[in-house]
Amino acid sequence: MKAIGFIGLVFAFVFMSNLAYAKTVDIEMMNKDGSGRKMVYSQELVHIDAGDTVKWIPTSKGHNVEIVAAPEGFDIPKKSKNGKEVSIEFTVPGIYYYWCTPHKGMGMIGLIVVDGDTSNKDVIAKAKALGKSKKKLKALLGEL
Repeated sequence: MKAIGFIGLVFAFVFMSNLAYAKTVDIEMMNKDGSGRKMVYSQELVHIDAGDTVKWIPTSKGHNVEIVAAPEGFDIPKKSKNGKEVSIEFTVPGIYYYWCTPHKGMGMIGLIVVDGDTSNKDVIAKAKALGKSKKKLKALLGEL
């Protein structure tokens, strides 16, 4: 009986430890930020750990999230509806490239790096980018 209790305690500790470390990062979808930039996400380059969640919060009705490119093994979800909050848990290490579908040409894009893994950087660099997004994507990748 003592062995089962000990094993149960170890299991509970490991399970609870994983829950305690997972975090949620909030990113606002904004028409304008404090410095006057238009059509932006509040954070454009986010570093998280596998198992963490990113939550995009609309500050107006015209924005969404569409993941354009991701590491192999990640099942890319459908783009979110405009003006709706969306949360995604990231479990596969690598770089994720996303944009606001209506404002991608205006440079409303972002990157998420999971577990510091940049092994798919070349794939992300070759992903589709329109208008101002081309220059911004290059700059964000340069920060890695």
